[in-house]
Amino acid sequence: MINARIHLNTPRFLPSLVFGTAALVLAYEPVRWLVQTWQDPAYDSKGFLIFGVCAGLFLWSFTSSRDPTRPDNTRWALILLTTTALIRLTGQVFAVNIIGAMALVVDVYALAVLAGVQHRERPISPGWLAVCFLFALPLERAMHHTVGYGLQSLSAGSACLILGGLFDNVSCQGVRILINQQDVLVDLPCSGARALLLLQLFYAACMTVCRPNLTSGLFGFFVTLFSSLWINIFRIMALAVGIAYPEMVLGMDVMAEPGHSLLGLVALALGCLPILLWARLTEDPSKSHNLTNHSTPKVSIPRVKDKGFVFHLFQTHPGTMALGFLIVAAVIVCLPRTPIDVARPDIRISLPMVIDNHEGVPSPLLPKEKIYFTQYGGAAAKASYGNNGLLLIQTSSPLRHLHSPDECLRGLGFEVQHVGISYDTIPTAVYKATTEEGQSYRIAVSFVSDQGHHTSNVSEAVWRWAQEPGSVWSAVQRISPWEQDASITRRWDRAVLAALDIDITQRPAEFMKERKL
Repeated sequence: MINARIHLNTPRFLPSLVFGTAALVLAYEPVRWLVQTWQDPAYDSKGFLIFGVCAGLFLWSFTSSRDPTRPDNTRWALILLTTTALIRLTGQVFAVNIIGAMALVVDVYALAVLAGVQHRERPISPGWLAVCFLFALPLERAMHHTVGYGLQSLSAGSACLILGGLFDNVSCQGVRILINQQDVLVDLPCSGARALLLLQLFYAACMTVCRPNLTSGLFGFFVTLFSSLWINIFRIMALAVGIAYPEMVLGMDVMAEPGHSLLGLVALALGCLPILLWARLTEDPSKSHNLTNHSTPKVSIPRVKDKGFVFHLFQTHPGTMALGFLIVAAVIVCLPRTPIDVARPDIRISLPMVIDNHEGVPSPLLPKEKIYFTQYGGAAAKASYGNNGLLLIQTSSPLRHLHSPDECLRGLGFEVQHVGISYDTIPTAVYKATTEEGQSYRIAVSFVSDQGHHTSNVSEAVWRWAQEPGSVWSAVQRISPWEQDASITRRWDRAVLAALDIDITQRPAEFMKERKL
């Protein structure tokens, strides 16, 4: 009798097992890469905390009773698996890891649907739970590389416009604000990308629990977008006023810790208030979560009808369909990676033999440096000149090869601090990098194009490259001992730029005293 039952149940059990194996095959590489981003200091990601929030919301709902009258939507998994396969295929072919990781968002949605979290005593929205999980990906880094310059310019311009209406002695130049003869720089970390992502995550969590209709949800999205932009402008204004008029903040140094971070937390708290108010107004206080009420959830899951050739085949030959999907999954993960944003293969670097009367001693790239700078084309070379060093990177694909020094330095085990921006020669981002043994170095980097553009951050380089896709960009990274005399370091910087024939005569007008935000 037992053997008969096993024989009868095995055909129904095996297709599910095969489908699950295919899903794991598709998810393995994205999961491995995502977990690596949580552990790799180069990404500086807190995605594991967001994963914990999503897991908590899922368990909070899953541990409550389920409405037995609701359908389980198991057939919907077929469409979700197909969608996952298509996303994974795109990420594999174009060799863009973050696209492949997007398939995990669909997997979270599928898992929530199959668990029936939308039909429980404590219901949540499967779709918005998946959106919450989306923020576990390294989105901030992607935003800094793509739209960071636009956010940076928008925040600086808006803050400068308002400050100009409040104070008489305000002057603006790009992302630099001169107020009371104090130069305030709105650098890339102050672009507002982090605030935007954190508030959007909070909005998605509210959507997950409140499950509003489409109109209310869209209104909440614009409330969140408006709030995130204005709190960043408020933060920039508060820091600028604190720098220019310290007496207005009781003499407190707004750039020192813990005041600097505390101001950011206060701004985030203020940004959450409109979202909380929206969520409060959206949620119906009369809504009961009693399962006997059988109320229809705000966000419904599509129900797949028993029509169509594919679903007929799935019903009549589940084993064949499962095996076919497993084969497709195996083929997808084995496809060759053919990235579309590779650098030109003819780029070559030849470092100057002598700089500032010091003969260059070439240094081989470390394995991690080769991965950062020369995968999919691109060229990089480094050498030491006396006590100083030079790392030069050239590429026609800055999205692939250009990174802020703190990303690769953290990945190499350094403790990195962003010091500020210098305009002594060309726009230059300055970092302090400290080894585990306590040795500190000054890392100065400028991004220069063959069209004559100079900038201190990758985001602007990518923005200008998008307007001139054929241009070649170089990252000129100068390394000096942190304790070295400032005059010697300035001479070294100028000597490097002169040796590389980089024009430093056309640079932004100098402000009085520079302070970064």
